[in-house]
Amino acid sequence: MSPDPGAVASRPSFVVEDQSEVIGFLEKRLAPARRIDTHGAVVFLSGERAYKLKRAVKFPYMDFSTAERRAAMCAAEIEVNRRLAPEIYLGVVPVRRMPELVLGEIGETPDDAVDWLVVMRRFDEEGLLDRLAERRALTPEMMAALAGRISRFHDSLEPILSGFCRPEDYRHSVAADVRQMREQGERLDPAASATLAEAMPASLEPFLDLVTRRVAAGAIRRCHGDLHLRNIVLIDGKPEPFDAIEFSEKIANIDVLYDLAFALMDLCHRDLRPLANRLLNEWLWRIAGDHDEALALLPMFLSRRAAIRAYVDSSISAVSGGDNAPARTYQRTALGFLQPAPPSLTAVGGLSGSGKTTLALELAPKIGRSPGAVVVRTDVERKRQAGVVLDKRMPAGSYTPDSSARIYAACFARAERLLRAGHSVVLDAVFARPEERQAAEEIGRKVGVPFEGIWLDVPKEVAQARIAARKGDASDATPELVERQFGYALGDIGWKRK
Repeated sequence: MSPDPGAVASRPSFVVEDQSEVIGFLEKRLAPARRIDTHGAVVFLSGERAYKLKRAVKFPYMDFSTAERRAAMCAAEIEVNRRLAPEIYLGVVPVRRMPELVLGEIGETPDDAVDWLVVMRRFDEEGLLDRLAERRALTPEMMAALAGRISRFHDSLEPILSGFCRPEDYRHSVAADVRQMREQGERLDPAASATLAEAMPASLEPFLDLVTRRVAAGAIRRCHGDLHLRNIVLIDGKPEPFDAIEFSEKIANIDVLYDLAFALMDLCHRDLRPLANRLLNEWLWRIAGDHDEALALLPMFLSRRAAIRAYVDSSISAVSGGDNAPARTYQRTALGFLQPAPPSLTAVGGLSGSGKTTLALELAPKIGRSPGAVVVRTDVERKRQAGVVLDKRMPAGSYTPDSSARIYAACFARAERLLRAGHSVVLDAVFARPEERQAAEEIGRKVGVPFEGIWLDVPKEVAQARIAARKGDASDATPELVERQFGYALGDIGWKRK
């Protein structure tokens, strides 16, 4: 079918081929179906399946301009996404001309194919995390489960020590983000685009050596690449990321923290900073390796993710004719992440069962730059160092004065690294010894940041009841331990008592 000259003239410049015949065929063949349009795909929801047609588009970051290219990218999408959501991704089917258009079968690779579709098993769209966010139905427990899923995925990936991950590559990538924002012209806020054009590169330049160290540390991996809330769904109550990037190694071969940053940005953009903070902390508690220093890059990572969302959503509205105002709000979010917020150190102490972790997690989102402070827990650090899953008990004999001293020293070292990376910290520990409290205060003086110490007092019976009711917590405390702790000589406590 020859394209209508008027339609060719009116379609956006990045649409390079007329697919109206195939789209019209699919609308009839899959009816009744609901159609979803994005800048890179047309999705038909029909019965128990979803059929995804890649648009014939060519962007600097995504090329689906030929049928052959689309076939290869459909196959790649299946391969990449089966790592995270094998139950969703079924396979690829051709659209064949015989001479009328017909829909082929999964696995066929005929010579007469004119286009290709990714076939997925449908899921309840009300379980999409962006829908849950709109209903304010996301919970801290969901964030903990999501952090566990993402950290296991990240840990399963092989490090990439070469390719698009050098400082100069970062510079080119940030410049590309700036260029694509500006190419949207009046569709985005030109003033915000101009400000970001200066602020985003400036946020990278001080940390180019850190970028190099992240490569050497093995933090660059073939990640999801597009991990915002719309690409995560609850299936049987568990969060499952899907729709990972298949079309660009430059976009998907990234720092694991940058991968996580898309979900963090999305939560903050939706005024759900406490959940973003919980997701970050739960991920840091579980992910292998040391990512403390990398948090110096997080403001730039978050800003880039918001800027990308701005120009991608603007491209979607250019195709669909929808409202472009939401795309411009992402520019404001991108600017907000780059506003300075000096770090601070807070220490929360108290005997087991006093509510330290509850208070630490309540305070953390309110402190410092987005998405709030990192909570450094002795209970978590002990299990990380031992290679023990957080909700499993440590082996007998693990709790000795020497081991306790090592764990406190490790937590203090972590706090110092995080503070020097510009990120606020909440220390969560018993702090029963005066010298432990003094050491925490000394970190603040050493780094030159404000310090606040908080001590929690609760009746022994309340603490023991809380301990007895715990499930799936990193703490191994028991009511018997609380009994012993109440006999400790705590010394003078100069911290604010609650």
